[in-house]
Amino acid sequence: MNSLPQLDLFNENVLSKYQIYNSIFSTLPFDTIDDTGVLLPLLHKVCEKGFDLEKNPTEIVDHFFKKYQENPTEKEKTDLLFRFIQFIERQVVLFDAVEDAAYPVVNNMDGIGTLRNSKEVAYLNNKKKELKAHLEDFKVRIVLTAHPTQFYPGSVLGIITDLDKAIQNDDLLLIRKLLAQLGKTPFYKKEKPSPFDEAVSLIWYLEHVFYHSVPKIYNYVQHHIYDGKPIDNEIIDLGFWPGGDRDGNPFVTTKITLDVAERLRQTILRSYYRDIRRLKRRFTFDGVQEIFARVEKRLYKHVVRSYTNVNFSQKILLDELYAARDLIVENHQSLFVEELNDVINKVRIFGFHFATLDIRQDSRVHHHAFTQIVEDLLKNGDTTFPKNYNSLSEEEQVAILSLVKGEIDPSILTDEVSVKTIESIYALKEIQQRNGERGANRYIISNNQSVLHVMQTFAMLNLCGFENELTVDVVPLFETVDDLINAEEVMRTLYSNQVYRHHLSKRKNKQTIMLGFSDGTKDGGYLMANWGIFKAKEALTKISREFDIEVIFFDGRGGPPARGGGKTHQFYASLGPTIEDKEIQLTIQGQTISSNFGTLNSSQYNLEQLISSGIKNDVFTKDQLNDKHRVLIEDMATTSYQTYVDFKKHDKFLPYLEKMSTLKYYAKTNIGSRPSKRGGSDKLDFSALRAIPFVGSWSQLKQNVPGFFGVGTAMKKYEDAGRFDEIIEFYNASDFFRTLLENSMMSLTKSFFGLTAYMADDEEFGDFWKLIFAEYETTKRLLLKLTGHSELMENFPVGKASIEMREQIVLPLLTIQQYALKKIQELNKSGGNPEDIEVYEKMVMRSLFGNINASRNSA
Repeated sequence: MNSLPQLDLFNENVLSKYQIYNSIFSTLPFDTIDDTGVLLPLLHKVCEKGFDLEKNPTEIVDHFFKKYQENPTEKEKTDLLFRFIQFIERQVVLFDAVEDAAYPVVNNMDGIGTLRNSKEVAYLNNKKKELKAHLEDFKVRIVLTAHPTQFYPGSVLGIITDLDKAIQNDDLLLIRKLLAQLGKTPFYKKEKPSPFDEAVSLIWYLEHVFYHSVPKIYNYVQHHIYDGKPIDNEIIDLGFWPGGDRDGNPFVTTKITLDVAERLRQTILRSYYRDIRRLKRRFTFDGVQEIFARVEKRLYKHVVRSYTNVNFSQKILLDELYAARDLIVENHQSLFVEELNDVINKVRIFGFHFATLDIRQDSRVHHHAFTQIVEDLLKNGDTTFPKNYNSLSEEEQVAILSLVKGEIDPSILTDEVSVKTIESIYALKEIQQRNGERGANRYIISNNQSVLHVMQTFAMLNLCGFENELTVDVVPLFETVDDLINAEEVMRTLYSNQVYRHHLSKRKNKQTIMLGFSDGTKDGGYLMANWGIFKAKEALTKISREFDIEVIFFDGRGGPPARGGGKTHQFYASLGPTIEDKEIQLTIQGQTISSNFGTLNSSQYNLEQLISSGIKNDVFTKDQLNDKHRVLIEDMATTSYQTYVDFKKHDKFLPYLEKMSTLKYYAKTNIGSRPSKRGGSDKLDFSALRAIPFVGSWSQLKQNVPGFFGVGTAMKKYEDAGRFDEIIEFYNASDFFRTLLENSMMSLTKSFFGLTAYMADDEEFGDFWKLIFAEYETTKRLLLKLTGHSELMENFPVGKASIEMREQIVLPLLTIQQYALKKIQELNKSGGNPEDIEVYEKMVMRSLFGNINASRNSA
């Protein structure tokens, strides 16, 4: 079967099975499904034909009711539309489950980009020694974040998991029952989840997926590359943001941070407890049995009775397991030792923390908090800071911040933000005592603009009793175009600071720097954000090497190309020698968690792809931009940036998002704990608007502006000058440039301007819509010209087929959403009944879910 082309495998194992199971689902006898399953295909045909005839969503929906319903009342119409929404949501779940079940069949688990393939290529090229040397200190860190783009409640995730298994086993009876369960299970959350709720949802993936897939990869490397010898490198680290990410989320409290850390500890110890009980059945030998009984008893106390005393640690547990292994090897012919080694490796990888909880806060909040802390300390007669501190120059303040030490009592602070900030640092210390240093050892400063922002955080940490050795990494996050440009000078000044440099020497001479793709794209457009980050990485690599510091880049990525997503492993494989690449660190969020890492197979495959991208970039040929290519992309990025900035400055830009998109409905979906914008103002402020609802709103419109706007104009400049062949040569020669444009093609593929074509005739926004559509047309035409293809994503047929099927499923949903938006606009203009407006607003909000999940990387 696997000898078939990948697209044939997809058609046979995904499309065909989906159609079979969907037909079963459509005929299930429920009051919410019964006639809905019969009528929905009719609506789908009406939508397809209507858009072909350039009808608008209102005309399409009205035509459907006229043709297939006999004089329905308005309530009957809206009731049926809501039932369609519910049905389509579940169709998306079904397609997810079918695609997940077919993952190992459609994707070659031993093919290009897997560890087996990388090992074989290395051995064939006599690079075994280089491969082993690379893996001695190379790491991939996956950081799970709870950004609000994944709405499935736990009950639905459980159904997806069970459906996946049932579909793999072709168990039609169970599939039918699970589809029936799906039809009766509510999707919509009546209340917003707390950050702790979000943490619990993501810990499910840690416990049921990563706990198994990560050691499997590690064991493969140990046995097949290191010949069974121990590796002093975990290779894969896990990070965690829910409960620690305070940036713009007032609901993250110190208690929640501590509760999440404890939940992580309890979950990993519970996983060890299950494994130890299983091993006890194998190791029934004298001397060994006693060790496992002792370990089981200690784990039981910590898991069942929630002991938090510090006389049990990763080291103590490992020492016990090592002692058991020695006895098994020496006295019992190594019987079942492989099973014990697997558990030992898990304890080495996951410790007592499972995933490292990062603390994050905005620099502006820090600045406010720190200024108030200084004032409160001075009022209390504290001499840590001079009385004129707040009037000193930035350079003078940095000199003082380098040296301060102490232990602030939060009770003397008068400002709530200051108290919360200091308490979060004390919480970090407490987590280290309970879970080990890896439990929480990074403090990330978002919107970092200066040396002062880093040093204020450094000083606050030192004022919380860390004494002689600060066991925390201070991580600046550079996001905007200007911040990326200034990053090199900020880090040069930091590296030149003797005290900070001494701190780095205690942290193995490593400095982690985070770069934000999401806000970078929102600020500067697609090409400039990606090129700006590339240049910033080069500059930061150069300055770090100059100071003999190993810089580690942590990429803040979202799901879609507009937020740094797309085919990320190809991006990392294309970076070249001018960018430090000892570690790959990136955020994984929203639907990307469930789509790329939601099952054992997909998790293993995508983790191996990331590891192999590092191998390709380091062990094999490095892709490097030449001077000619640098001039080209610099000019294209500049042109694109100016085009995007002019677009943002358009007087209809914000009103269009506010009135014609789903932007304001994101906050009502209850899919995330965090507000959709920073600050409490009701007025729409672009700088306060979060990247997720910004990108997501364009995705709901099927316009995907942040993923392409300006790219077409930049290419057209070269076409007009008769120099387009230079762009073609660049595309064919550079993996980096090719990956960049292929990801943009994904944004275009997920666009459908026929949905909103009616806006071209809108009195207020017609010209603005035409401006967007013209850039889309230009970008699409020139990308096809560049690649020589007749259609977008022609060289990724399976990805294209998956997108097309998902877009087909949600076509009626998108149509209903636009129908409801138009109704709201009409009712607002005519002073319509507020209750009617409320119904259609609920319809818009409810239609967000299916669209979000169908896209799998829409925000």
